[in-house]
Amino acid sequence: MPNTSAAARSELVWDVLVRVFHWTLVAGFIVAYVSEGEPLSLHIWAGYVVGGVTLLRIVWGFIGSTHARFSDFIFPARKIISYLVDELRFRAKRFIGHSPAGGAMVLALMLGLAATTISGATLLAVHEGAGPFSTFIEKADAPPSSPNSGGVAVNGKVGESPTVELWEEIHEILANLTLLLVILHIGGVVLASYSHKENLVVAMIDGKKRPLP
Repeated sequence: MPNTSAAARSELVWDVLVRVFHWTLVAGFIVAYVSEGEPLSLHIWAGYVVGGVTLLRIVWGFIGSTHARFSDFIFPARKIISYLVDELRFRAKRFIGHSPAGGAMVLALMLGLAATTISGATLLAVHEGAGPFSTFIEKADAPPSSPNSGGVAVNGKVGESPTVELWEEIHEILANLTLLLVILHIGGVVLASYSHKENLVVAMIDGKKRPLP
């Protein structure tokens, strides 16, 4: 009689580092986004965590376990689009690792998190003269006050450098785009979990998934 226990039906797919990286990024991004620089130290350290873990995940994408590697989940654009169409029709092929759409989202999220972190570190350097980029990016000096300005600058910001304003806008836009990717990712996880009758959130906690038939 075949063994139908949960252990027999489970296959370890996500190694412990993939899972730690994933949930650390979740926590770090939430803290950084919600804090919005208040307090600044919390926002900065959350950004450091996100940036450092993103870098480690990129490295792990080359040297990690089978399903953690980029070579396992980078697919041609044609296959990604085809998979998305099939998934919306609830007839997509099931993958033991990342699906073509899931793999594309992983890459997009890594890019978004990296870009947001880099823009934040640049903003910290030009605004505060601090952070890892301050050794080669100079702090932007505030423009001199105009006697007739009444202390009011463009956009209601008093004495703030245009360079600082630019990087604030860039950082905010990138953070919001990354949040949009996160929302799309959550939607994709819910859809795939329902379509394949598999709880992908639990799989990213214990690392196990149902083997392919």
